[in-house]
Amino acid sequence: MALLHPALRAGMTLLPSDRPLTLLTRHSVRELAANGVATYDLPLTPEGIVLAEQWGGQLGLPLHAFYSSPVGRCMETARAMARGAGREFEVQMSMTLVEPGCFVHGIFEVGPLFLKLGPLAFANRHFQEPMPGILSPAAGVAKIVRHLQQSQGDSGSLTVHVTHDTILAAFIYHLQGQSGISEEDWPWMMEGAWLWFDEADQLHWVWRAQPGRQSLATLLAVD
Repeated sequence: MALLHPALRAGMTLLPSDRPLTLLTRHSVRELAANGVATYDLPLTPEGIVLAEQWGGQLGLPLHAFYSSPVGRCMETARAMARGAGREFEVQMSMTLVEPGCFVHGIFEVGPLFLKLGPLAFANRHFQEPMPGILSPAAGVAKIVRHLQQSQGDSGSLTVHVTHDTILAAFIYHLQGQSGISEEDWPWMMEGAWLWFDEADQLHWVWRAQPGRQSLATLLAVD
């Protein structure tokens, strides 16, 4: 478990016991990209499969469901986490957890710029200015929040959503009100954000053991 972000388990101490819980996580350790761009065909490494299984076995919460990007390494991560927890789940694919789908709606417009800039520089451009073919951070976050709301289980249960670094970074750092991020901010493989909704219609999150919250009315008030 040395590859797991050290703050991920620490964040669990801040979770309520009386609300449905969500973990929005990046997939586990994958094979390296030959040219620096992670294409959809890159699978998990054997080490990545073991990490997902071990982490699934340590969640210690009743599991409600697994949702995943349809990309193979995300589906592999969800299945391995469920195996590690000793549960049988049919992983539900969601286009909200992949691109194009969540933020991107025009892949032919966005793709060349992404390849030119790379993930980190592209994410910073996304935070700072409108771009053709991609929703604003606010609009994309609202889309994810609605998806998370609709997939909750019972109080005290955990729903896991497996996605990609670009989506998780745009989501969590927009929630935190950041207009730029560094290499140190970038989500680790198998790193995730803990989330829940309260009775006052607020979204709460814990990222790297730091809590935050925002009004749902504010988050969903997107044209």
